[in-house]
Amino acid sequence: MRERQKTATTKQISEIYGIPVGTLANLRYQKRGPKYYRVSRKVLYAISDVEDWIMRNPVLTSESLPEAI
Repeated sequence: MRERQKTATTKQISEIYGIPVGTLANLRYQKRGPKYYRVSRKVLYAISDVEDWIMRNPVLTSESLPEAI
């Protein structure tokens, strides 16, 4: 039997990850950001899709780059 995937609304994603609701709306409009699902007027995100998107978009800092010799 297939395990149900956990989903969250835009507001819940905003609360969990600190991403403003407006930013999520802009990312959807721009066809960027995590994958989402529309059920009637409701927007749902799979938690795993949001976490994958976050991990695919790291901010590189000087400490995370290899030193140039």
